[in-house]
Amino acid sequence: MNVLNQLEKQLVVSCQALKDEPLHSSFIMGRMALATFQGGAAGIRANSAVDIMEIKQQVDLPVIGIVKQDYADSPIYITPKIKEVKELLDAEVDMIAMDATRRKRPDGEQLEDLVAYVREHASEVSLMADVSTMEEAINAEELGFDCVSTTLIGYTSETEGTSLADNDFSILKQLVGKISIPVVAEGKLDTPAKAARALELGAHFIVVGSAITRPKNITEGFAEAIK
Repeated sequence: MNVLNQLEKQLVVSCQALKDEPLHSSFIMGRMALATFQGGAAGIRANSAVDIMEIKQQVDLPVIGIVKQDYADSPIYITPKIKEVKELLDAEVDMIAMDATRRKRPDGEQLEDLVAYVREHASEVSLMADVSTMEEAINAEELGFDCVSTTLIGYTSETEGTSLADNDFSILKQLVGKISIPVVAEGKLDTPAKAARALELGAHFIVVGSAITRPKNITEGFAEAIK
């Protein structure tokens, strides 16, 4: 079954922990994925080939893969280069997500070249464009991405200080009304009610991360609330 059909109207959970986070461990991410599967997740979004391979040992779910990698000459760090794309293809992911903003990529690589590489070498792998604006979403659709995700709203200079859920998900409504390919809702969906509302407004599926898989962040919210 096509992965987009498989995930339609479902919950995907982002199981990630960076090197400076307490849960950074492929073993832990594998068990985190298993816990979310038992809780009803229909797919996993994961960072790095090593985490993805461990997750695939624990759950039989579609995996949306990314590689977060910092480069000195670019602000883009979500699957920024063909090097990271190759890592994900070797890990046999079902979908690759990458930063699809219009910002300069490291070493002068071009977004269209990453798309072309996947289409040439692994046409069965779907492509997700992580975007922050309507312009970026339109460009991603023109480049041949299979879906766009709202992942980067609030994380670019153009969208700083904004959130996916602002004004009852106004940007999601606009994207769904304008973009022909599926629109995925991701970013600060920190309550079940917000997740359900995003689906109600036309999101193809939703991705939830920190609200489920980052206990440090969750604890901070409780601790701050009771002070």
